[in-house]
Amino acid sequence: MSGDSSREGSRHRARKRFGQHFLHDTSVLRRIVEAINPQPDDRLVEIGPGLGALTIPLLARVRRLEAIELDRDVIPKLAERAGPHGELQIHAADVLDVDFAALAGSGPKLRICGNLPYYISTPLLFHLLESRGSIIDMHFMLQKEVVARMAAAPGSKTYGRLTVMLAAHCRSEHLFDVGPGSFRPPPQVDSAVVRVVPHATAPFPVPDAARFAAVVAAAFGQRRKTLRNSVAGLVGPAGFEATSIDPGRRAETLSPAEFAALAATAPPL
Repeated sequence: MSGDSSREGSRHRARKRFGQHFLHDTSVLRRIVEAINPQPDDRLVEIGPGLGALTIPLLARVRRLEAIELDRDVIPKLAERAGPHGELQIHAADVLDVDFAALAGSGPKLRICGNLPYYISTPLLFHLLESRGSIIDMHFMLQKEVVARMAAAPGSKTYGRLTVMLAAHCRSEHLFDVGPGSFRPPPQVDSAVVRVVPHATAPFPVPDAARFAAVVAAAFGQRRKTLRNSVAGLVGPAGFEATSIDPGRRAETLSPAEFAALAATAPPL
């Protein structure tokens, strides 16, 4: 997904391979900016700015802005549009290749935002978790279904691997929904805006991140099976006994903290 509200945007054809749907609804753009509430000294990084529909109002609120854009064809147009509004530094790169901790360096932590291509949303969220210590918060436009999974409660149909992995490191808040008509061309799904804030203090201990990830992936990879079967080979009878977790339960009934407790009993990978 990308932003554009200009006449220029109507002449730039959205590219399917980049997952481009240009956001043009000014009321939605205003709500996103209000949700971010950027301050002049913020180190703000926008992912996938497209032709700058969100970039321009953000520049009006901050002294400078960094943007990561994969489509090299839009970069000159974006730079030209942004020029009168403030200082824009554009990184021509695949966002999945960007080291956000290195980008932050020894300076202020980052505030990250963007209308994300839906096909990379989950890989990107996991990628950003690796640099969470360098991030203050994140505001994204995503597929509504993905946002529902991010903020789901145990026991719900949308609760899954993404929910648990995020919960160990971040708080996810569904802010508001956005219909297909706000984009050009309209996507075939509804969208939503989410706020993701890394925890200042971990809500529960995760002694070994690799073991935690493996147990969660195994449990939800076979979510119709009981834990006794889905995590066999990672957690044995002693692990269930030590944690007082019934091995007859299914993955969607466990809280993130219970997954972490189970993972702590698993052997090193």
